[in-house]
Amino acid sequence: MHVEIERKFLVDSLDAVKGALPVPVRQGYLARGDGEEARVRRQGEEFTLTVKRGFGLSRAEFQIELRPEQFQELWPATEGARVTKTRYAVALPDGNTAHVDVFDERLRGLATVEVEFGSEDEAHAFGPPPWFGKEVTEDARYANRALSSADGVPA
Repeated sequence: MHVEIERKFLVDSLDAVKGALPVPVRQGYLARGDGEEARVRRQGEEFTLTVKRGFGLSRAEFQIELRPEQFQELWPATEGARVTKTRYAVALPDGNTAHVDVFDERLRGLATVEVEFGSEDEAHAFGPPPWFGKEVTEDARYANRALSSADGVPA
């Protein structure tokens, strides 16, 4: 088990991703419950099965790698609970990495950025750069599991 400590923001400007390598992401949910989720993801040529528990800043995360054929076997079970996006890794001046997700299809126009931290103190001390928008770490509407539903487009 790994504890994921992460803050999430909307993106005010995509200028920071210019020159960053675009990585396509297909993510589908096998289960979405109150504070729990199980998902499969293809990020570039990496395939994973991830279970997360909790919501907000800190969550328990369990992840295993899948073979491509295992991902393909599970993918149909995610019908109606998917997001597609392009992810960009952007180095920040403080040494952290910002993961910018630019959503596709019905979520086109939405872009979020996540930064993962080693501790909650580090997360609370983080000062977002000017291109980060409103913080949505605690806003359930912007969780990928919520965005994966047909009515999951934020207002």
